[in-house]
Amino acid sequence: MTLDKDLSSIQEMRDAVEKANKAQLEFMQFSQWKIDSIVKAIATAAFHQSKELAQLAVEETGMGVAEHKLLKNQVGSRDVYESIKDEKTIGIIHEDKENKVTEIAYPYGVVAAIIPTTNPTSTAMFKTLTALKSGNAIVVSPHPRAKKCTVETLKVCMQAALEEGAPEGLIGWISEPSMEATNQLMTHPDVNLILSTGGGGLVKAAYSSGKPAYGVGPGNVPVYIEKSANVEKSVQMVVDSKTFDHGTICATEQAIVVDQAIHEQVKKELQKNGSYFCNREEKKKMEQVISIGPGKVNPDIVGKSALKIAELAGLDVPSDTRLLIAEEDQVGKNIPFSLEKLAPVFALYTAQNSNDAKERCLELLNLGGRGHSFSIHTEDDHLVREFGKAMPVSRVLVNTLSSIGAVGATTALAPSMTLGCGAYGGNISSDNITARHLYNVKRIAYGVKEAEIPQPGKNDAKVESNKQVESLMKDAVEKSGAAAEGIDKTKIEQLVKQVLKEYQNQS
Repeated sequence: MTLDKDLSSIQEMRDAVEKANKAQLEFMQFSQWKIDSIVKAIATAAFHQSKELAQLAVEETGMGVAEHKLLKNQVGSRDVYESIKDEKTIGIIHEDKENKVTEIAYPYGVVAAIIPTTNPTSTAMFKTLTALKSGNAIVVSPHPRAKKCTVETLKVCMQAALEEGAPEGLIGWISEPSMEATNQLMTHPDVNLILSTGGGGLVKAAYSSGKPAYGVGPGNVPVYIEKSANVEKSVQMVVDSKTFDHGTICATEQAIVVDQAIHEQVKKELQKNGSYFCNREEKKKMEQVISIGPGKVNPDIVGKSALKIAELAGLDVPSDTRLLIAEEDQVGKNIPFSLEKLAPVFALYTAQNSNDAKERCLELLNLGGRGHSFSIHTEDDHLVREFGKAMPVSRVLVNTLSSIGAVGATTALAPSMTLGCGAYGGNISSDNITARHLYNVKRIAYGVKEAEIPQPGKNDAKVESNKQVESLMKDAVEKSGAAAEGIDKTKIEQLVKQVLKEYQNQS
């Protein structure tokens, strides 16, 4: 009997989890050295296949730029490995001999990983490396429109792992993914942790699964070009960042906010770098292509080139156009240019001053990017700190390309393809998720401090006794005052209080 697609997908998922669970029980007995050798082999193999996998991703998804996906694959393999290779993740990871506390790491078990269509191969590399580094097995659910390139990436990783001595089934996947299979994967009793990178619905499902989960929110990243910035350099970085892989990284800038004092200079530099400014009529045509409903971006523009999007909108633009821009003065679900657009399409806002710019950036983040990232170009470090405190984000990128700076390519942030949004975005972590988030820590703690435990009722009896003594002493004072002429009653009271205090201390 032939199973239908959904049933086949669910059965494949169950088989993968069963194998992963069995493999992980064996894998968690491996030494740190052995696990590290397997992780290194995977990173090396993935890095060497980065170019082929990048091309495969573009061919299958129709999104992005092969040369840019190559760079993302290199970050997801080599850079991620370099950032985690020396970390202790197995057994005793720290000993505080002075305070007599020993920390022991232990893995979650089987990690369910959800992979997006925008960054399919690099995310698969990253999640595999970090999961195995922490002693876990992994089962991956690819995006249906990126299943071939994602599975091919996992096959490269699995083959390298097997050749280094990893147990069969340690890296598993669903080759024909379905929404039902993905949902059941997240609630499977043998799955212990979820790493979800994808749309809002999947992230909510991950957090509703009853499992520990790392999910990420959307990024509607504003970039503020402040009047003290090096305009020529800043604009070049912003354009390079926004057009990187046709805007498919969630940390990519989505709207430019520029000071009025440098507005014309910024506009000229944008045009010099291949940006096309839409007139009023062209803007209306673009709005119809960008959004298919309030707050909803047209998936047909995601990861497409500026020329392709202009064609969809019926615009006649120069052949060297890299970026489509429209000047905007409103923010909202019904304002298409203000939404998160994973494509080379920009809104340009003009601010009167830094306070005006701050309010505009907050509007954009509150529309759909809370918790993710904010970008600023300025030479004023005081302003950086001011905006850093004010913005409801987890990353503030300064004078760099936000898209790849947030994932650690141009900054010292942990290389990661899963960027936590913290409490601002309803996520459990605000970190760039990496290996240290994928293991637990138990602690052995010796007693190093003494504690005197009060006996029940003893204090109550002491208080009652003191009250009785105090009453008797007051009575004695009154009698002595009545019996003795010329004696200072105040002095007697002071003497009585002193005696009572000494009695209480002795008790």
